[in-house]
Amino acid sequence: MLEPAEWSAAGIPLLRNPREVVSGLHARHRPTPATAVVAVLDPDERLRASASFSRRATATDGWVFRNALLTQLRRIIPHDLRRRTPVRTAVLLYCRDGDARWTQEDGAWMWGLRDACTLHGLRCGAYITLTRDGWQVLGEGRGGRRPSAGSRPEDLAEAEPPALRTGGAASDILRRAAAR
Repeated sequence: MLEPAEWSAAGIPLLRNPREVVSGLHARHRPTPATAVVAVLDPDERLRASASFSRRATATDGWVFRNALLTQLRRIIPHDLRRRTPVRTAVLLYCRDGDARWTQEDGAWMWGLRDACTLHGLRCGAYITLTRDGWQVLGEGRGGRRPSAGSRPEDLAEAEPPALRTGGAASDILRRAAAR
């Protein structure tokens, strides 16, 4: 189990647009309480793969959560263990009852996510809770009221198209090399 201070000190990369990630996962998976959604994002924070599953009512152990996350990650995306540094990031959205404050169960999920990412060759990303009060990225203090555990998911077709992103410095280097 990880405490919120340990999670914050771990250097977990911040999401550029957490509302977009949460809304997209909520619309795709329609989570209900006790549902976990693990998602893998590419370096530009585009969704590459995701899976949802329900946790067992009795399990609140980080080892059990880690194994469940690894099983889902192995199902949806190949590992990145041959890379020197991870390029893809795994995030976890957990829909639960109660308020948005940190719980020991959250600490177990955080530990499980961090360990599963290490074992699958991914960067460990945000841990997001979804409750009736809304969503919250734990350790960052960012959150919102919609979507929430009780809200109707927005249809993906109705959602705004994602903003076009340029590739940044790497794309500039490739463009210059292609121009030569």
